Amino acid sequence: MKKLYYDILNPFDRHFFSGKEKFTYIGEGSIGGKAQGLADIKDGLTELNSRISPDFEINIPTLTVIATNFFDLFLENNKLYEGAFSDLRDDQIANNFQRGVLPVQLVGDLRALISQVHSPLAVRSSSMLEDAMFEPFASVYTTKMIPNNQFDPDIRFRKLVEAIKYVYASTFFKGAKEYLKVTKHKSSDEKMAVIIQEVIGNRYNNRFYPQISGVARSYNFYSLGHAKPEDGVVDLALGLGKTIVDEGLGWSFSPAYPHANPPYNSLGELLKQSQTEFWAINMGEPLVYDPIKETEYINKYSIIDAENDKNLKFIASTYIPGDDKIKIGIGSKGPRLLDFAPILKLNEIPLNDVLKILLEYCEQKLGSMVEIEFAININPDSGTPARFGFLQVRPMVVSQEIVDVSQEELSGNNVVASESVLGNGAIYTIRDIVFVKPDQFEINKTTIIAKEIEKINQKLVQSKFPYVLIGFGRWGSSDPSGGIPLKFGQISGAKVIVEATLPNMNFMLSQGSHFFHNITSFQVCYFSVAHWDKYGIDWDWLSKQNVMEETQYIRHVRTFTPLTIKVDGKKSRGVIRHEQ
Repeated sequence: MKKLYYDILNPFDRHFFSGKEKFTYIGEGSIGGKAQGLADIKDGLTELNSRISPDFEINIPTLTVIATNFFDLFLENNKLYEGAFSDLRDDQIANNFQRGVLPVQLVGDLRALISQVHSPLAVRSSSMLEDAMFEPFASVYTTKMIPNNQFDPDIRFRKLVEAIKYVYASTFFKGAKEYLKVTKHKSSDEKMAVIIQEVIGNRYNNRFYPQISGVARSYNFYSLGHAKPEDGVVDLALGLGKTIVDEGLGWSFSPAYPHANPPYNSLGELLKQSQTEFWAINMGEPLVYDPIKETEYINKYSIIDAENDKNLKFIASTYIPGDDKIKIGIGSKGPRLLDFAPILKLNEIPLNDVLKILLEYCEQKLGSMVEIEFAININPDSGTPARFGFLQVRPMVVSQEIVDVSQEELSGNNVVASESVLGNGAIYTIRDIVFVKPDQFEINKTTIIAKEIEKINQKLVQSKFPYVLIGFGRWGSSDPSGGIPLKFGQISGAKVIVEATLPNMNFMLSQGSHFFHNITSFQVCYFSVAHWDKYGIDWDWLSKQNVMEETQYIRHVRTFTPLTIKVDGKKSRGVIRHEQ
């Protein structure tokens, strides 16, 4: 029988709180999916640490979770429900929430907490629906980082309160509302708990960040080479995890084959596609006071800054231009490549072994395939001892349907064909295709393109017409120059998503990394098609289809007969076939 959180965790006590208590809760009601997942794992950490290298310590960074009853009180006391459920813009809703006053019972506890905690904090969402077994809410709500380093505790308290209100407001942002529609929920079904958690990392001048952030999945719909889907996949990055979760960048590898590099056409391309910047908390003065901006206290920095901070020794290699080769480590001069080779290829830190044990353990605890998020602090000189901060665990849904796509089918009457496809299954009912017009696409117009797609998506969702979506660059990129900056809720009606490149583009395709948990759980198929691929997109056929709606950058067409869509998850192959 599953334990309830109040049987596992300690209630927060402002009179005895010292800042050393590892996992406490304030209030009553639910602590949300994210916090409950961590509570479920907490019990077994002692056993888990006994199974891994003594050079590592796995723990959950110190946290306090505010239960959902305070969310209800905050909305009721400040009469926020009407505006929250309305069509107000996100910034208007956020400003309304900032003007609200937190319940007096909560304020006293928060003041006690902030008086004892002086390190940077992550204020995270933990909604009731978040991380549900079959309805993932990954990246739907928000996290706000705060430096929490001001001398005056009143200022630190105000910044914490602003962050909590911002997370509360994100429950009612447009993307979240659209997402709830797809999952057949109403906004009134949702309630928000909030996690206040220590940030793993160290301070370097005015920057605070971990040397390594990562996401590990025990099942990989995009396996390459000798790796099998059940071998899983890990993405690693320097700095805060936003690089992986929001931007889809990082170094990917299979735990079964940690020495294998991701695919690339040339070393020059590999350098361009790898991480060159990282996110860190700004410990100095923010450039602009903006409590309704998620990135108010975080900035991007160059990996040159990380090298100056002496943080590349165990995570980087060097490109030697004269020899056109990569040399492990940073002992030579040349451009740095964040490939984590000293760890993955030389095993100077036994991270891969730790990840394999951790994934197996979490699968046993949750009874399903899992995705975990983590951050690691390593000794900059010797690598170990290392602190492994366990940030999140959520279940993955894996389709068991057997679909076979042969090599011959890839050459058939296809609108799209690819050997880089996520997902598994077959669909025979879709007639609608929404695509970005290749002759009109401009990289500096991706924000406008995103708005045009969102409007068409709303109409198709209301009409209950699922569709195929085709566009360029990385879907969901938070950087408009890297692709089309959409949240999953804004394309929630798409059952098939295609990301492509054009000859004049230098994009690294994301293979669905921004929406990975969402697309797999909602059984959305995700095609990656580079313009140089053997198989591709039949733009000529698309241009001849019946146009339902057209904007400056987008065309919505409807076919006379349904498309045949097949994705072979074992072989990572997929086709979208027409019969005309």
